[in-house]
Amino acid sequence: MMEKSSITVKNLYKKFDGFTLDHISFQVPRGRIVGFIGENGAGKSTTIKLILDQLKRDGGEIQILGGPNGSCQQKETMGVVFDECKFHPVLNAKDVGRILSGSYRTWDWNLFTQYTKRFAIPLNKPISQFSKGMKMKLSILCALSHKPQILILDEATTGLDPVVRNEILDIFLEFIQDEEHSVLFSTHMLPDIQKVADYVVLIHKGKIIFEEKKDDLIDNYGVIRCRKSEVPHVSPKDYVCSRETDLTREYLVRDRGIAKKKYPSLMVDKASVEEIMLFYIKGGAK
Repeated sequence: MMEKSSITVKNLYKKFDGFTLDHISFQVPRGRIVGFIGENGAGKSTTIKLILDQLKRDGGEIQILGGPNGSCQQKETMGVVFDECKFHPVLNAKDVGRILSGSYRTWDWNLFTQYTKRFAIPLNKPISQFSKGMKMKLSILCALSHKPQILILDEATTGLDPVVRNEILDIFLEFIQDEEHSVLFSTHMLPDIQKVADYVVLIHKGKIIFEEKKDDLIDNYGVIRCRKSEVPHVSPKDYVCSRETDLTREYLVRDRGIAKKKYPSLMVDKASVEEIMLFYIKGGAK
């Protein structure tokens, strides 16, 4: 990526018993949404905690808006939403606003009020009586109400119904319209990534597998499919990885157009972001 970066991760290294985040590098360009994907335990949440300085790295570098991460000023530039609402259930939305207004110098009550109205969040109802969708919308509007430059989300749309998810995705798209704000969006909801992300970073077993423009993934990658009874003779040079079902063989290719020309008798389909991830994670060796 050659674009100006909001977050730059270089050779980031963290070792635990049984898991290593292995010298990973990627960027979150300004004005862009980066989808951060991978299976459970791949290293997504560990990476986010390191970016937020909630864990100490063993090696590598993290830059936020051009400077090293960890300062109080930098933390104010980031809005963070995790997969569960972190606010105490006895509080209401107005209570939460009061608490956060004392924590952030950039807190904007007008913006907070606008978002509560837009999301239909009651100000005086205890959070214990909120649905999961309402709790997540409250978390997101609070993250936005101190006017951050970067939004970091760790499974923020998981478990939400499609209507609420679409509302939230629209907010993310609005957030980056000035081309100065950025979103790092870690999720298992890969259709959400396919809908809003500009870039996709795949992490697997603590290593970055690829960092690609989402449109390039969708436009270029493909899947060759054939019956096991057919002997396709697909050259190992022409595919990234393969997998088998009871009846079929499938091959992931980086250039669908070339594959169609070279193997005209075989079916070559478009590949979704979800299919591409599953091939890299679960596909067999060549």
